[in-house]
Amino acid sequence: LDSLPLLVILSLCSESEAESLVVFSKAGVSNYSTLLLSEKRGMLYVGAREVIFALNLSYIAEKIHEVNWTVSEQKQIQCKNKGKSKETECLNYIRILHEFNDEKLYVCGTFAFQPTCDYLVNFQLQGQNKEIRGQCPFDPAQRYTSVMVDGELYSGTVNNFLGSEPIITRGQLRTEYLLPWLNEPSFVYSDVIRESENNPDGDDDKIYFFFNEVAVEYEFNGKLKMPRIARVCKGDQGGSRTLQKRWTSFLKAKLICHLPESNFVFNIVHDVFILKTPNWKETIFYGVFTSQWSNLGMSAVCAFNMSSVEDVFSKGKYMQSAAFEHSHVKWVRYSGQVPTPRPGSCMNNEARAQKINSSLHLPDKTLQFVKDHPLMEDPVNPIGNGPKLVKRNVNYKQIVVDRVRALDNSLNDVLFVATDTGLLHKAINYDNEMHIIEEIQLFPNSEPVQTLLLASERFLYAGSDSGVVQVPVAFCEKYKTCTDCILARDPYCAWNPESNSCIWVRKGDMRNRYVYLTQISTLLGSSPVLPFTPLGSSSPSLGSDPPPSPAITPSGGSSHDWSSVDSTVVQLLAPLLSDQTHTVCSPGSVHLFCQAIGFSDLHFIWERNGQKVTNSIKDQSQALRDGRMHVLSWLKDTITADTEYQCCAVSRRRNVVSKVLIVVEDALIQKRWSKELAKWKKAVDDHEQMMQAWTKSWVGI
Repeated sequence: LDSLPLLVILSLCSESEAESLVVFSKAGVSNYSTLLLSEKRGMLYVGAREVIFALNLSYIAEKIHEVNWTVSEQKQIQCKNKGKSKETECLNYIRILHEFNDEKLYVCGTFAFQPTCDYLVNFQLQGQNKEIRGQCPFDPAQRYTSVMVDGELYSGTVNNFLGSEPIITRGQLRTEYLLPWLNEPSFVYSDVIRESENNPDGDDDKIYFFFNEVAVEYEFNGKLKMPRIARVCKGDQGGSRTLQKRWTSFLKAKLICHLPESNFVFNIVHDVFILKTPNWKETIFYGVFTSQWSNLGMSAVCAFNMSSVEDVFSKGKYMQSAAFEHSHVKWVRYSGQVPTPRPGSCMNNEARAQKINSSLHLPDKTLQFVKDHPLMEDPVNPIGNGPKLVKRNVNYKQIVVDRVRALDNSLNDVLFVATDTGLLHKAINYDNEMHIIEEIQLFPNSEPVQTLLLASERFLYAGSDSGVVQVPVAFCEKYKTCTDCILARDPYCAWNPESNSCIWVRKGDMRNRYVYLTQISTLLGSSPVLPFTPLGSSSPSLGSDPPPSPAITPSGGSSHDWSSVDSTVVQLLAPLLSDQTHTVCSPGSVHLFCQAIGFSDLHFIWERNGQKVTNSIKDQSQALRDGRMHVLSWLKDTITADTEYQCCAVSRRRNVVSKVLIVVEDALIQKRWSKELAKWKKAVDDHEQMMQAWTKSWVGI
């Protein structure tokens, strides 16, 4: 906890941004939690309580279609007689919306605790109303996941009214009702990775499931939750004798999202977004995590390589149960011989070389092994061995990620993370540190964001209990000067000197000679670059603004006439230090900068609590064609107590000062975190001691 990255929220939702939010809701309708983007149809499908909407994807306030799907009075009474609430639970909550083909949608609802599915054609239900278990939850409050792959539905839900039979299913194929397979899971997300394309090993496509479950491998006071990633093969057909109509490829592993310095663990995953690439091995997925002990009030975003996942499943060690101490079951590493073909693997060239072309042909020894050993010992570790983003006093619930190619041809992963109070945070990675650059209130009554989707046209769609909101990924027009546009550090935005405005850079604008580069790293990076091009350079440069925030143009570029400005005047440029106020956690990393224009001898002097600072400072300067000098100075420091910083632009004609106070968070809060962390560490230490004892016992058998 002592080394959490500094987070800076640079922009809050303004009135103009609030006006840019497009909202859809209908009186008497609630639970707008199931969203389906259909960009080829130009529609956003919304599944709510007892109704399905089709909205204009470009402007969701425009409703195109609406169909009601209600429960009969008789079914409601039957549901009520089973102990459920007729007013809230014995209704039809739409939970599954998938494109089945070009003409049909496949839709399912809870239907008063009798899950029912149908097809939607030309926005008319076909009236099949099939009661189907294992695809849709019974209870509208249950977590679930589903994905349609080549006309087949893969689901993670429960298979009975009581919710005691968790299941991952495709058609008649399902998981076993065994604790080592699924132990009180709470499903989060699922998706397909096309690993068969150009695969030299002849491997199969895989469907990945993300969920939390009670850990079987740890002994803990209470139920210790564990975030999992599981996978099955698309071509899995079950076994012929062992594992008939059961997955033969089901394997699972734990996801690790923790702070390595303190070993603080975020053990609940809330949402996952898979950033797919043409080469599946380069695919990255992002997860939103919190701690099981919610009173800590911290959230994290971790990123994982899909290639690391594959290594765990294809090369990792398995775990197995073993009886110790009067038949008490423990889980330890399996150190025996692994059957061939490797248990849990898909059909590949190696299996085909043994004349095994289907899971139906797998030997019983392999099938029995995977039935008994579905859990991998090796975890899936995050990229960088820690979170990309950590934020206190928020509960992140949903995430989408957009990979943006900036005008300098660099790739940026932009994170959009939604909270349980209706906030949307936009975060950018600069110099391997993630920084929140924008915060928007999506829902005025601070309700949780239940669903978050991203369209290729770069609009976000958020669903909640009260409605759906459409929001653009950027609000470039709010930046009125070139300096503000640049310092926003938003990869979607660039300054256009022709229109003298900050514009939204779309893919077609990449070759527009009037769009100027805005990517700079001076504010946050360890290796800053000047926000202007050196004299004589042909690279893109900044446009110019009128005073008092003049931008810099290269020699020969278009510029305002500065001849009326006294070149001996020293002028600080925005943002001033006072605009960079931070609150940090001790010890906190602080990044500050100042820039000014003035006489040729202009330079900066920094002070920390009244004492001159001589280290951790970098300066760059640029001569302007009107004879003045532009100087940029930045400081990177670490503090443990409240600290006042001062930058002074010094010239023989005039000095100008700017100050900021960096506040270190309350020590009492730190003490509470330390106390909670001590509890967690003690539990981890106890577990390690038990594992050592189990290992000794196992070796001795």
